[in-house]
Amino acid sequence: MTKLLRRDFFVASASLSAGIYASGVTASPRSSALDLLNIACVGTANRAADDIVGVLSQKIVAVCDIDRKYLNLSRKFIKERQGHTPAGFDDYREMIDRLGARFDAVVVATADHHHAPATIRALRAGKHVYCEKPLTHTVHEARLVAEAAETAGVATQLGTQMHASNNYRRVVEVIRSGVIGDVEEVHVWVSKTWGGGDRPKLSDPIPDHLNWDLWLGPAPKRDYKAGLYHPRNWRRWWDFGSGTLGDMACHYMDLPFWALDLTHPSFCRSAGPVLHPDTCPLGLTVYYKFPANNDRPPVDLTWYDGSMIPREIHGQRVKANGVMFVGSNGMMFADYGSYKLFPQDKFADFDAPAKTLPDSVGHYREWILACRDGSPTTCNFAYSGALTEAVQLGNVAFRTGEILEWDAENLKATNTEKAAKFVTKEYRTGWEVV
Repeated sequence: MTKLLRRDFFVASASLSAGIYASGVTASPRSSALDLLNIACVGTANRAADDIVGVLSQKIVAVCDIDRKYLNLSRKFIKERQGHTPAGFDDYREMIDRLGARFDAVVVATADHHHAPATIRALRAGKHVYCEKPLTHTVHEARLVAEAAETAGVATQLGTQMHASNNYRRVVEVIRSGVIGDVEEVHVWVSKTWGGGDRPKLSDPIPDHLNWDLWLGPAPKRDYKAGLYHPRNWRRWWDFGSGTLGDMACHYMDLPFWALDLTHPSFCRSAGPVLHPDTCPLGLTVYYKFPANNDRPPVDLTWYDGSMIPREIHGQRVKANGVMFVGSNGMMFADYGSYKLFPQDKFADFDAPAKTLPDSVGHYREWILACRDGSPTTCNFAYSGALTEAVQLGNVAFRTGEILEWDAENLKATNTEKAAKFVTKEYRTGWEVV
């Protein structure tokens, strides 16, 4: 279904009027715990298409996209699968404000700069929310979203789908069992690169099917250039994305965060190429220090991406992507689908510990069940808010160019005033996150 939806989105086009698109079907009243959830989806193509497929077991009553081609195709896709045409919008603010009484939950899958504006609006309207990673575009937004979720008392889930994998759960169990001893050092790396390039001097005509001003949303105004921002390349631009760190760290750093119960770092320093004012780096290294808690010692965590990834760690050759836990009694390498203990001869007869974490019912289903009965989600915004804060703090350190002695409680670097500019950001009028 995902492949079909994506294929359709790239080969078909449609011409629809702007604003709210008449659906021909009135959305059902707010559902009870015994009925299907009524869901609204912000974003319909690419990663958002997967999310639509992920919640097709429920009733999708509204969809929103600034690109009318994608919007129209998503409505057609949902009608074919669910037998009704969802209401269509190009502005999620209007969708939530005007149609909010007709749905229970919202799925947010947009460019990073829209995550917080859409998510916090939905939370403050009392909606359950599933949001793609990273949870927010800035450190400050992550704190505000987590607080709004706690106040709303709704079910939340970050789109870190690998968190539901059996392999991740087994890694967490092995680390917590103490097999490799106390873990005081972790290395996390991803070879992908989202960065580089310069802002174009020339612009292109805005396609009729694209509401460019709404796509910019909270970001500063700039001219449209075909293929440079929408629909996929926004990740490498500071105004819209967060580089490779923002794209992938919530997936890979999720594993040590979970296994070692990490929350907020006390120190952060980044290294990479000369800072570009518009685009993210082609390679980045971030050094974090996490304070001890009652169950473990302090942890030094190093992130690498793009051109900065390691070829070996403590003498062990490593793959292009992964996590290496370094313990007092050995090491563990892990990636999405496997793990391995080192030295191999020492752990040749290793017996995995008994299961302590049940297999997942599925990342989307876990959230859907939580919306129905209040059961917990494992990537709720309290957990993923702290994870996102740490991830985005790495970009703050890089853009600041200084070591950050970090006061997490107050979201402030105690040793420099330069960080404040990048902990939050300015918003265009009507898109503020406060």
